[in-house]
Formats: sequence, C-alpha cells, structure tokens
Amino acid sequence: MHSSTSKRGVLPGFGITMGYSVLYISLVVLIPLSALLLNSTGLTWEKFWDVATDSRVLASYKISFLTAAAAGLIDTVLGLLIAWVLVRYEFPGKGIFDAMIDLPFALPTAVAGVSLTAIYSANGWIGSLFEPLGIKIAFTPIGITLALMFIGIPFVVRTVQPVLQELETEVEEAAATLGASRFRTFRSVILPELLPPLLTGFALAFARGIGEYGSVVFISGNMPMKTEIAPLLIMSKLEQFDYAGATAVALILLLISFVLLLLINSLQRKIRKTAK
Repeated sequence: MHSSTSKRGVLPGFGITMGYSVLYISLVVLIPLSALLLNSTGLTWEKFWDVATDSRVLASYKISFLTAAAAGLIDTVLGLLIAWVLVRYEFPGKGIFDAMIDLPFALPTAVAGVSLTAIYSANGWIGSLFEPLGIKIAFTPIGITLALMFIGIPFVVRTVQPVLQELETEVEEAAATLGASRFRTFRSVILPELLPPLLTGFALAFARGIGEYGSVVFISGNMPMKTEIAPLLIMSKLEQFDYAGATAVALILLLISFVLLLLINSLQRKIRKTAK
C-alpha cells in the first residue's frame, strides 16, 4: 500500500534554496553595488559626465580594456594548449605541473607584480634580452598584458580541462578512420564542444583583468595617459578624498564590464543552442 503523503526530498525545496540564494546575492553583490550607486549621488549629472569623459579617465579605460582583452585572448589559446597537454598526455612531473597552474590563485598579486617587474625590467632576466632590440616590456602596455596573462591563465585551463576529460576519443578516431585530417577533426569534432568553455574562460580572465590592481600597479609604471589603469586611477582619487569622482569612474567601469560580459554570455548561449 502506497503512502498518501509524498516523500520529502533529501535536499531543501525551491523556497528555501531561493531564499538563501537571494540573501547571499544581496549581502555580497547587490548591497555593495547599491552603496556604489548611492555614493555617486553626490555628483550632479553634469559633474558625473565631466568626470566620466575626462581625457585621463578615458585613457585609463582604453588601457584597462585593451590589455585585459589581449591577455584574455592569449590566455584562451595558451590555456587550451595547456589543458590539452594535461588531459591527453602522461609525462613525469605532471602532477606538479598541474598544481602550478593554480599558483596565481594562491600567490598575493602584489608579490606577483614585484616579481614580474624584476624579471621584465630593462635590467631583469628577460627584459635585458629585449632591451638591445629596442623592445621595452616593463612600464609599457606589454608588461600590463603579461601581468594580466599571469593572473588569468588558471581560469581558462580549469574551465576547459573538465570538458576535454569528458570528450570521447573514439569520435576523433572515427573521424580519422573516415579520412579526416587532424586539423579538420579538431575544427569539426573537438572545437564545437570546446567553444562554450573557451568563451567562459575568456570571460572570467577578461573580467579579472579589468579589475586587477596588485599585479599591475608595479609593472605598469603608472604613467597618466600611457600606462595608467582604471583601478589605479580610482585609488588615486580615493587618496585625494575625491570619493564621488572615484565612485563615478568605478561605476562607468562596472557598467561597461557588465555590458561586455552580457554580450559574451549571450554569444555563449547561442553557440550552445547551435551545438545541440
């Protein structure tokens, strides 16, 4: 005889989980963002527009977004190669190599910035090799890009790696049996499955790069209109007690980042629907 009452699930229902989710998001995300908006109310619209469109501010936006995008794109390619090696091949020291991928997560960003500056400066180990060629790395956008690559590469590797592990090699072998070249097998069989995680990894690395401060502040050189990033400009305004101006710069940075990430997520969903 079946019981008339339905069995309760082990996990909590929609009401409790949704309530905790909203509470968590409110405390961690929504309330701080609301405070950001409230701090900008001290500015009139004209003053806010003047701050947001100042030539120094626009230059910092340009440097932040271009270097973050360049670092994200390079990390996408390198992250795919690293994930491929870790998943498809066995070699001595693989566990150590795999663990080293997560070092940027554990290493304080300021320490990473000092180390990168020492290595890529004109008298550093690597920078000294490029200096005779007239190529400066530290205190240029190239140095900023390298720093952002360093802190962004784990996002791509850890996003792509599980998907590669789930891909069945039999499909690739079947494509090779049918006469497909390695490039065509990768383009037609493997790449469609990897596009969504690659876009996710790029979005995470890009978002982290936009707001990065510690690893960039030393190697950038902090030259206004040339190598000054937007987070550094925000800190400069805070040190000058210009809280409203700092909030205005941060708010514009937040809005642009949100729109770009929204477009990336929309493209990701479209690719997944097409793949199905």
